[in-house]
Amino acid sequence: MSTIAVTGGTGFVGRVVIGKLLDAGHDVISLGRSANGQIVDRANPRASAVRHLVAGDLNSPDYGAIIPAGVTAVIHAAARVHVMRDDAADPLTDFRRANVDATLSLARHAARRGVERFVYISSIKVNGERTEPGRPFHRDDVPAPHDAYGVSKLEAEIALRTLSEETGLSVTIIRPPLVYGPGAKGNLALLARLIKSGLPIPLGGVTDNRRSLVSVENLVDLAIRCTMHSGAINQTFLAGDGDDLSTSALMRLMAQAMGRKARFVAVPPSAIRLLARCVGRPGIAERLCGSLQVDIAPTRQRLDWTPPLSVRAGLAAAFSPA
Repeated sequence: MSTIAVTGGTGFVGRVVIGKLLDAGHDVISLGRSANGQIVDRANPRASAVRHLVAGDLNSPDYGAIIPAGVTAVIHAAARVHVMRDDAADPLTDFRRANVDATLSLARHAARRGVERFVYISSIKVNGERTEPGRPFHRDDVPAPHDAYGVSKLEAEIALRTLSEETGLSVTIIRPPLVYGPGAKGNLALLARLIKSGLPIPLGGVTDNRRSLVSVENLVDLAIRCTMHSGAINQTFLAGDGDDLSTSALMRLMAQAMGRKARFVAVPPSAIRLLARCVGRPGIAERLCGSLQVDIAPTRQRLDWTPPLSVRAGLAAAFSPA
């Protein structure tokens, strides 16, 4: 078994990564802000085997210097994440410090310690914000980030590729779309609250768009595969569940998983977009009515990989009552 270091071990993705690595029998080192914090289900019989090292805050100028020799791979899941309303005075500077500078510092230290593989959890926002139905993003598309978060992720990818050429460190980049799972926050959590409210849902007419999602289980399975598969060396992969849904179909599956009888109203998408513009929130309408699809065929083929969970099973696991 390998010795794998994971950043963001207390986060939504990092905790699942650590749990799955333990289940597979790997030695795990958690690189975190502090030596404390719940990083994995304590019921896991190997939870006590995790080594906790303080890598520092993502704003630290020497992030990751603590990484020890003997680590074979790093899965970098820590990041300053995208937020809907960013009140930072200079968001791009803050994103660059956490997502570019810290990532490059960690990778440099990893290369110096003889780490063989560096798996970077990036974002589909590197590609852009929307696609036309039936025309998904491909991994070789020209990047077109629209916001500071997407720009920082792209800049981190570029810096990592340069470092790889200089040092020989193998860098694998994974760009996931919206990641969901038990306890996830963000847009799907808002939709879940709307379903629970019992109010009429004006999205029954949003049937022609398509959105790609990826369950945290599928994303983690892919990331771990990239630490050991020869086809992953110095490659970029898009992640997804492999079954894209309209907003209406997505919410119906969520309601079914929650055991709720949601009431849908078929408001035309054009009316939803008009209302959103009137209240100064056009981005919300785009996320609800627009499409964002990813092509995971190259991921499947090059890594001989199939998402372990279907989107239906993933949504059931994420939203079924406890």
